Amino acid sequence: MSSRYRLTSVDAVREEGSWAFTVRDEHGTDEEVFLVPCDDEDGDAVEAWVNRCTHEAQRLYRDGIGAIVRNGEVVCPKHGSLFDACSGYCDNGDAADTTLVSVDVDVDDGQVYLTDDDVRFLYEGTKHDDGDDDDPSSTSHLQF
Repeated sequence: MSSRYRLTSVDAVREEGSWAFTVRDEHGTDEEVFLVPCDDEDGDAVEAWVNRCTHEAQRLYRDGIGAIVRNGEVVCPKHGSLFDACSGYCDNGDAADTTLVSVDVDVDDGQVYLTDDDVRFLYEGTKHDDGDDDDPSSTSHLQF
């Protein structure tokens, strides 16, 4: 059985729209991950995705903004590709026919737990790198 690490509450993810944390993978690489609500019958589903578009290494969750989620889809801020918040699949734009990399989480009694045996929780939030991808030069027709 895998171990669990409590991340946050479903209510916090729903109120904020998304919630980020950083993990270390099995290769020693630090990865940003974000949680987004995923509508289900009970209204308490949450999914976790590595913070990287499948088309380019563009961050989907940005500090101060979070992940842009519209109509159940995560929007890539650079090219406008839309990823289903529940499955991670993209059927449009430059990232068409790809799926975001998932991280295993479970929801129990309104709390979100990291359960992925391939990563270890490091801290809440992102790595705050100094790259220029926080403010991408968008080629998308979408306006935020």
